Amino acid sequence: MIKTAISLQESLYRQVNDLANELQIPRSRLFVLAIEAYLARRENRDLLAALNAVYEAETEEEPLAAARMRQKQRQQVEGEW
Repeated sequence: MIKTAISLQESLYRQVNDLANELQIPRSRLFVLAIEAYLARRENRDLLAALNAVYEAETEEEPLAAARMRQKQRQQVEGEW
């Protein structure tokens, strides 16, 4: 485990502290949960962008099938969020 120090605005610190107390977890755990959630959202966004790039490169012979695949993929990804 690596320790690090961060600087926060006092108002943000109070919000973090209040939420950690409400959830009954240490502040450091709250920061870990927030960072993990952010990284997961970013990874999903990047994956969606890569998939969209592939679908945009489709041939003109398959536009309807590709549109259906895009819609289904979007529904699956949106359901995870």
